[in-house]
Amino acid sequence: MTEVRVPWWPLFGAVAVAHLVLLAAEASPWDSITKCLAAPLLIGWVLTSGAPRILALALLFCLGGDFFLELDGLFLAGMASFALAHVCFVTWFVRHGAVPRLRRRPLLVVALGVAAVAIVVSVWGGIDDPVVRAVLPVYALLLSGTAATALVTERAAGVGAVMFLVSDALIALTVFDRVETTTLTHVAIMVLYLGAIALLTLGAARLDRPAPALAAEPT
Repeated sequence: MTEVRVPWWPLFGAVAVAHLVLLAAEASPWDSITKCLAAPLLIGWVLTSGAPRILALALLFCLGGDFFLELDGLFLAGMASFALAHVCFVTWFVRHGAVPRLRRRPLLVVALGVAAVAIVVSVWGGIDDPVVRAVLPVYALLLSGTAATALVTERAAGVGAVMFLVSDALIALTVFDRVETTTLTHVAIMVLYLGAIALLTLGAARLDRPAPALAAEPT
């Protein structure tokens, strides 16, 4: 019997484009539905390609974050789910030698630490919920932690992690009324986010791929 191969990446691309179009057109609830289809397609690729299962878990938490943020009153649940996704990503990059590499690049650690502080400071005055005030600094550090560990471990994953950081910074600025919420900002956030999870998935998966064997030189 011929094995049926699911074109996970073309499907992800199609869903991503469809979501951005629907989001720009403010076509609710279809924009929310397509948003929540993106991460499961990447999970499907991870599970069928032999990629590490921790990436599937990270993407599952991203799906939880996507879902919760679409529902009123579940902002904290969405933040918690995304925080767990970042814990998975950081764990994976640390397993692949991120910590000793970061020791050799202290300026990168400082720069991303400053970015975390800047995110918190920029929205602090707009936060009324004391629980959000308590957890936001932790989440900002996790965002910067993913960026730092990814940047020193795998280039594409590093770019994706930085895109994730910028995307979530924009979310915070809009949610806490520091930037005007427009269709354009929503689209920008999702372009960054969809690119982020795609690059993080691809880049992180490469770390477990064996290096191609070199052809033997003729004697």
